[in-house]
Amino acid sequence: MAKLLEFFGRRKYEVLLVALLQHLFIGIFITDQNNYRDVIWPINMLLLGLACTGIFIGKDKWKSWIKNLLFILVVLFPIGISFVKDVRFYFEVLNIVYVLFFIFIFYEVLKFLLKPSYIDTDVISAAACGYFLLIEISVFLLQLLIYNNPHSFHGVDMKGSASIYMDLVYFSSISMTSIGFGDIVPTAPNTKLVASIMGIAGHFYTVVLVGIIISKFTSRK
Repeated sequence: MAKLLEFFGRRKYEVLLVALLQHLFIGIFITDQNNYRDVIWPINMLLLGLACTGIFIGKDKWKSWIKNLLFILVVLFPIGISFVKDVRFYFEVLNIVYVLFFIFIFYEVLKFLLKPSYIDTDVISAAACGYFLLIEISVFLLQLLIYNNPHSFHGVDMKGSASIYMDLVYFSSISMTSIGFGDIVPTAPNTKLVASIMGIAGHFYTVVLVGIIISKFTSRK
C-alpha cells in the first residue's frame, strides 16, 4: 500500500491523465451500450477516483473527506442506473454530483499549475488534465440540461444514457477545439448559453495556459 501511494504521489498527473482519457473515450472500443452503462461506467469511475488519490496526498483533511465522499457517489450513481431506469430526477442529481466532482479536481490541478516556477512532465501532464477536466465538466453540465429538457439538443442520440454521454463528449470536444461540425446543435436558450460559456472557457484556459508556460520558461531562463 505504501509503495502504491508513493507511485500515485510521484506520477499523479500522468495517472490522472490516463484515467481521464479512458473515461472520455473508451466508447471508441464499446459496441454494447448497455454493457457500457452497467459495467464499464462504474469501473471507469472507480479507476478515475483512484487516479485522483495522488493529487490529495498531503492536502488538508477536509479536502480528502470531500474527495472521498464525491468519489463514493460518482461510483455508486452509475450502479444505480440499472435499478432506477429512466427516473429523470435521479439523472439530474447524478450530473450535479459529477459536475461538483470534476470542478473539485480541476481546482486542485489549476492551483498546481499556478504554483511552480519550472516546467517538467508534471506541469505538462497537469495542463492536459485541466483541458480534459473542462470537457468532463461541460459534458455533465449539458447532460443535466438535456435530462431536464430532452428537446434542448438536436442530433443527440436519445436511445439511452450511454449514447447521450458519448454524443455529448463528442460535442464538447469539437466545441472546445472550435471544429464545430454542426451535426449536434443546442436548440434551447439555456443549452446554447452553457455551450457558449464552455467554448469560451476552453479558449480562455488555452490562452492562460500558454501564458503560464511561457512565464515559467522565461523565469527558468
